Amino acid sequence: MKHTFTLTVNGRNYEREVEPRLLLSDFLRHDLGLTGTHVGCEHGVCGACTVLLDGEAVRSCLLFAVQASGREVETVESLDSGPQNLHPLQHGFWEAHGLQCGYCTPGILMSLVPFLRENPNPTESEIRDLLSGNICRCTGYQKIVEAVQLGAELIQEKST
Repeated sequence: MKHTFTLTVNGRNYEREVEPRLLLSDFLRHDLGLTGTHVGCEHGVCGACTVLLDGEAVRSCLLFAVQASGREVETVESLDSGPQNLHPLQHGFWEAHGLQCGYCTPGILMSLVPFLRENPNPTESEIRDLLSGNICRCTGYQKIVEAVQLGAELIQEKST
């Protein structure tokens, strides 16, 4: 039996009929075509599927799509409006070479958005603590930490 639900994704309203067991990550990727939400471990451990649900970072592989009914979802696609308009975090990752293969990057970025909203000037230790919830198999995290620091600076500059 399918369930009809409504939600807002990246500022756009949707009404869909889905199987109750459909994961939010699969709904975003397959039904809406938002492939920036990556699926890694499917156990909520790696962080690649992180999205914002009503402004809070959540693992979309651990939620059913219907659990987002009536709620606001933001994916990594919400961060920019094209190559000329990168979000300050994305610009920081680009400038500081904070990625290699990029598979983990969308989940890291989405974890950082609420973190930096609450802590606009984090220490290296605080950044590393946050990053402990996202697995990157390519880097040693140093360039990611530098990218976060630069992104935080760019966000502060943009808000002044």
